[in-house]
Amino acid sequence: MLLFTRRPGRRLAWTAAAVASVAALSLSACSGSDPAGANGGSGSAITVFNGATGTITENFNPFSPTALQPTLGVIFESLYWYNLASESEPTPMLATGHEWNEDGTELTITTREGVKWNDGEPFSAADVAFTFNLVNETPELNTTGLAATAEATDENTVVLSFAEQSFMQEPEILGNRGIVPEHIWKDVADPVTEVNSNPVGTGAFKVKSFSAQSYALEKNADYWEEGKPAIDEVRYISLETADAASAALTAGQVDWMSAFLPGLEQLLKDQEDLAYVNTPALTTSIYTCSNAELGCEGPQTDVAVRQAIYHAIDRTQLNNLAGGGFAGEGSPTLLLPERDAKWIVDPEHKVAPQTADTATANQILDAAGWTLGADGIRVKDGQKLALTIQTVTGWSDYISLNDAMRQQLKEVGIDLTPTQLSWNEWNANQTGGTFQLSLDSIGLYASPNPYYPYNQRYHSDNTTPVGESAISGNFARYSNQVVDAAVRAAGSTNDEAEQLAQYAIVQEQIVNDLPYIPIYINSTLTEFNTSRAEGWPTNDDKYAFAASWKAWDNGIILKTITPVTK
Repeated sequence: MLLFTRRPGRRLAWTAAAVASVAALSLSACSGSDPAGANGGSGSAITVFNGATGTITENFNPFSPTALQPTLGVIFESLYWYNLASESEPTPMLATGHEWNEDGTELTITTREGVKWNDGEPFSAADVAFTFNLVNETPELNTTGLAATAEATDENTVVLSFAEQSFMQEPEILGNRGIVPEHIWKDVADPVTEVNSNPVGTGAFKVKSFSAQSYALEKNADYWEEGKPAIDEVRYISLETADAASAALTAGQVDWMSAFLPGLEQLLKDQEDLAYVNTPALTTSIYTCSNAELGCEGPQTDVAVRQAIYHAIDRTQLNNLAGGGFAGEGSPTLLLPERDAKWIVDPEHKVAPQTADTATANQILDAAGWTLGADGIRVKDGQKLALTIQTVTGWSDYISLNDAMRQQLKEVGIDLTPTQLSWNEWNANQTGGTFQLSLDSIGLYASPNPYYPYNQRYHSDNTTPVGESAISGNFARYSNQVVDAAVRAAGSTNDEAEQLAQYAIVQEQIVNDLPYIPIYINSTLTEFNTSRAEGWPTNDDKYAFAASWKAWDNGIILKTITPVTK
């Protein structure tokens, strides 16, 4: 079954039958015998499946939340690029330097010289200033809360001025905003609804052709980075079904896609032109409606119950059952243990326990007054320790997790009842707080700095009482004044030592309170066909987040890979 949601945390899961369906291959985008040869056999070309199904709607507007995926990073570029697959410094793109004033109210950016738009016009600091002023003046485009005016003080310098200290807006400004050409967009009547059929960007590729089933990009011969890109053409296709997607990969008709394929290791042995990379980054977690004062109801509002669940689950078993053995070890800090090691203050909190510790779980529940009933289920003040956990119908890996955790938690007297809902109902419950436990994933923020998950998931400003939509991300309804103060303090400085001291305070609180209970870090498996292109990210060299659906990183990968010469 092919599954998509608006949350970045879900991956594509394919059935074993899909892998075996090469004979039934049905590519809605391909009619010839060589779909990867998108340019008629001349030059080098690759085919990408990034999850598109059915009809493709044309939209290359870099301000639009529904823009086609290669719009950001491949066609339009940001000032810097942030690699979320590994711990690294931001990479300069359209900027070569930046500096804040001491108060954090003024950001001076030096733009790259010698860059051209793909229509031949020169790029300058004026384009950067225009882009940010357009966002600031158009509320519908301002999805990051930017509160700044911009001025180009010379050909290669732009200054952003803020009304208040704004250090923590840096990653959104530098790494999450596609810069547009003033000479084009100053005449756009409505930048919110503009489709931008012939996008003029600075990226390594530009649009060659478009249809409702597929579209092609061709290399930008005037790209600013010398010698790149080496690939002449990239074709993006829509597929009818998951079976067709897996079949296209194994038949050599797709060069890049991201999916969880059962039996992947065996498949690689049988297909010498296939390779994969695993970039775990999204922490599968049990969300709890944790705050009785905001209207949450149920035993999960007791911190002892949340702590007991944390210790009672066997994460190794869950990984082998639902993660295919590819999942990474999660952390109760909600950070990534490898990439974010420098931000995890207490080494004991680097990873969650991988096996069940029923003795500790039972001790916690005993001390909290939850006594074991005759039926094996604990009870306190007449209330049974019975909980409902929701997931989405068809999310087979999460359904397996819930079924396994039901058995695991029985060992400590917790009665867990899994429910499957439509995505709309599941999402409405989670955002509105009308749930006890919910299975979802957390990760991929503006940068690896913990401020972003801690502010969104734990700060009181980003939640609401049950019945109101907590769209800003604190679905657990967690409220802790100590955490709020530490998050605010971390956000008011760009001194990493001071930030680390504040994150130590946050971590001490959230590891104890566990409004989000980590299970494991989802595998993000991406597969490549290596017969036409090489230089893809590998498990030893994660130079970019490799998922075929990931904006920004796609531009880095497509200008890094090179044609295979035979």
